[in-house]
Amino acid sequence: MKLGFACKYLDADLKQPFPFKATTRTRFLSLLADEQKKLIYDLSVANLTNFALTLEKLALLPDALRMMRIGSDLLPLYTVPEATPIYNDFLPELAPLFTRCGEIARQYNIRLSFHPGQYSVLASDNPLVVERAIEDVEYHALCARLMGYGKTFQDFKINIHMNGRKGFEGFQEAFRQLREETQRMLTVENDEISCSLDDVLQAEALCPIVLDIHHHWVKEAEFITPDDPRVARVIASWRGVRPVLHYSISQEGLIPEQGFPDQQGLGVSKSKLRAHSDYYFNNALNDWALSFDAFDIMCEVKMKNLARDQLYQYALRSGKIT
Repeated sequence: MKLGFACKYLDADLKQPFPFKATTRTRFLSLLADEQKKLIYDLSVANLTNFALTLEKLALLPDALRMMRIGSDLLPLYTVPEATPIYNDFLPELAPLFTRCGEIARQYNIRLSFHPGQYSVLASDNPLVVERAIEDVEYHALCARLMGYGKTFQDFKINIHMNGRKGFEGFQEAFRQLREETQRMLTVENDEISCSLDDVLQAEALCPIVLDIHHHWVKEAEFITPDDPRVARVIASWRGVRPVLHYSISQEGLIPEQGFPDQQGLGVSKSKLRAHSDYYFNNALNDWALSFDAFDIMCEVKMKNLARDQLYQYALRSGKIT
């Protein structure tokens, strides 16, 4: 079992030693052509350099901790129409940096992923929204391909939600418009508002299903267990590749520090229960997540790798990871 963290690597002082840097569309568009190119080129070089440094840091950790989600702003503003052609002109200059990142990850067995944002809705009933969502997913896939991924089924994970008024039919229609390499990398996740686990399982023949156990609890008020028949279907959708589970818990102060929280007894709205905690402070929930021993776990928690590391130490002490 691997335990991953999302996007930001924190040191003991809660600072990011290897941050990704971004800019705004407004600032970019206010610049002259040469200035625009220099801005996004310099940001991209800095981000790829810091990404490689992050991977080198992960390579020093136990194998169980070699897993991360990459921030979407690796190439800032890539999908802005005025920026895309500028990027395409200098992408060959960035290729060695991308190659280096992919080589480090594969050499040290670091599992990588992307998670396009909430506005990338492949199942929308608005064609323009779907068009932008496809562009965004393909941008993430481009970054993965430049690192040498997309060659085999699920050698890289790009995870998205199915939310959107057209549901599975819309998702399937958009999925078929993606590049073949992108289809090999895409996964779909249940959410806490619109698409239940049963909803996303409709896509099991198209792409792997990512089980988010916190989303499932918020939506269904159920602590799903590894022996649930739906979990077997989730695992089967990965076609022999080790599946990924997302794990988060509600914020400190909203749920008890011990035992399984009862939504009805909490008196807290689902919208508040959705928000992620800083750390994994409830060991009953930790035991529950770690019981899914067929999965790697992406830790969705505000204190990023620091909270993940605490969960890892707990798993070692309790014998759930060796």
